[in-house]
Amino acid sequence: MTSTQPLIDHIRDRVSLTPEEIQEFMACFKVTKIKKRQFIIQPDFVAKYRNYVVNGAFRAYVVADEGEEHTIQFAVEDWWISDYSSYIYQQPASMFVMAMEDSTILQIDFESEQKLKAANPKFETFFRIMAERSFAGMQRRLIGNLTKTAEERFTEFEQQYPQIANRVPQYALASFLGMTTQYLSKLRNARLHKKS
Repeated sequence: MTSTQPLIDHIRDRVSLTPEEIQEFMACFKVTKIKKRQFIIQPDFVAKYRNYVVNGAFRAYVVADEGEEHTIQFAVEDWWISDYSSYIYQQPASMFVMAMEDSTILQIDFESEQKLKAANPKFETFFRIMAERSFAGMQRRLIGNLTKTAEERFTEFEQQYPQIANRVPQYALASFLGMTTQYLSKLRNARLHKKS
């Protein structure tokens, strides 16, 4: 399978495109290999690309004044990642986005995306669907952080995203779920004891 096929399947699941339209769409993406611990976005630099993960894993995070890291988003195969505020408004980023594994991504730059949207309403529909799903996901997470216990958030995350829960470092998952690494460790140990 070529590195572009997963994205072609991803697009076809959301909008119906002709082979010519797929070709036009895919021509705007470039394949990029990223090494583990390499940054694709850093604060103070504009996020030039929207990134689709073909394989690998990424983490987006911010660093608070006291040096504490807060994980904003993870992305694994068939997910997108960027500093969307920076990308959409073409202003300096506030987040770090780093590869947690050797990865392959498909990147589209802001200008190419705008041209695609202007060229064909189907392309605009695709990006709108993505934006709507992303917004709904962020809202679910925000409500969960406000209304659920740390244990409930961890259980829900494990059930919804088993492909991430065991791949990302414990400190990154803990900061995403809004708890300390020690507390996450305690939850995991308690769960292991229940199973045994």
